[in-house]
Amino acid sequence: MAPQKSPAEVLFEKAVKKSAASTGWFSSSSSKYEEAGDLFQQAANAFKLEKEYTQAGDAFSKEAECREKCNESSDAANAWWNAAKAFKQAESSDLALQAFAQTVLFLTKSGRFRQAADRQKDIAQLYLQTSKLQEACDSYEKAGDWYKQEDAIASANTCFKDAADLHAQIGNYQNAIVQYELVADQSRASDLTKFSIKEYWLRSGLCALANSDSVTAKRNMERYANLDSTFSGTREAKLLSALIEAVESGDSEAFATACRDYDQITKLDNWKIAILMKAKKTIGEDEPSLT
Repeated sequence: MAPQKSPAEVLFEKAVKKSAASTGWFSSSSSKYEEAGDLFQQAANAFKLEKEYTQAGDAFSKEAECREKCNESSDAANAWWNAAKAFKQAESSDLALQAFAQTVLFLTKSGRFRQAADRQKDIAQLYLQTSKLQEACDSYEKAGDWYKQEDAIASANTCFKDAADLHAQIGNYQNAIVQYELVADQSRASDLTKFSIKEYWLRSGLCALANSDSVTAKRNMERYANLDSTFSGTREAKLLSALIEAVESGDSEAFATACRDYDQITKLDNWKIAILMKAKKTIGEDEPSLT
């Protein structure tokens, strides 16, 4: 005796039959796919209730294909997004990425770039979870560009900053510097974000030092001081100045002292520690330490 089918499986089979059925004299293919799409959606939600997330993703994908055939771009985008979330819940990252990409495609086609940016950010985070850092960088930058053109500057800056952090992590220091300076420039326009500029400029300078380029670090620091007369007096600028001097004089002890003094008041985060270790290694230590 065959095992009894679940309610979700029954709905899914019904949807498949409806989508494959021939069109009668008094019905259109559009109405057929609309009805099939509704059934696939019901099946997908039933699979979610059963915690069968891969099957739910498959059903939402089938729904999306039906919506496409009905030229319902908005509904297709929403169905692909539901599929992506289901695949993500099932830890099927490749299928989730494919569904997210389809979501973005339909959102951009309909000019919904703010929503497309949200989903592109989801893609970046999924790449990050699967340790595909370069792909995550690219996705964060694309999301940032779309946020920026929609005048969502705060969201754009968050994406550009995340991209910069990842660029630095994988050694693309010049790209990181470009992104940090972009975020700093965009932050200067608002009193609410001006306080963050010194952090972005510090990170930019640390990337130059990690890239064995104290000349660029010093030149950029002078330019930052010209852009903002208060920068030179900040703890961030003083740390950067001390590090540049230590690197140029080959003084690892002075480098460690500058880091230690800064850390006593403002705790160094993991990103800074990693970049500082790389910068200190340029002095010539095989196993650099910040202590």
